[in-house]
Amino acid sequence: MAHFCPDILLKLFAEDRAALLRYVRRFLPSREDSEDIVQEAFLRTCEHAEEVVEPRAFAFTVARNLATDSRRHTLLARTDTLGDLSQSPVVASSSSVEGQALADEEGRLLREAVEQLSPQCRAVFKLRVFEGCSYKEIADRLGLAPKTVENHIGRAIRETHEYLRRRYQLTNSNHGRRSSIAES
Repeated sequence: MAHFCPDILLKLFAEDRAALLRYVRRFLPSREDSEDIVQEAFLRTCEHAEEVVEPRAFAFTVARNLATDSRRHTLLARTDTLGDLSQSPVVASSSSVEGQALADEEGRLLREAVEQLSPQCRAVFKLRVFEGCSYKEIADRLGLAPKTVENHIGRAIRETHEYLRRRYQLTNSNHGRRSSIAES
């Protein structure tokens, strides 16, 4: 710990804790996670007290970054699990073998749909959907104009939706049997 400064922490905690908690709750649904992030933001602000010119702004920035990281981690963890699509209305909420098979199939189809996108469109879509990046962050990372990022997101959503719609129609029209490519 670089420097412990109880005066700054006490002042920030007393004056800004409620506002910071409301701010973090905009990013995270869990009150407990939000409380943890606010506490960590105050601790980091205190640790960096010697370098920080504006402690309140620093605490809010740290809290936003921690909340964004936590949200991104939660989203990525959810997409990595076997039942990540089990909340879908298409899949029964029971943990039956059939429900798991449907969830697996839905996940496979979603991966297929994303892989059908052009490389740049796919990269933009993955950064937005799976990493939670803003349009500006994506534009900066990929060296694109924000409007180009916006267009890629729109195209990716349309094409992914269309791909899934076609695949579900093929599956449903064959009563669960896969059709050949020639039939589509």
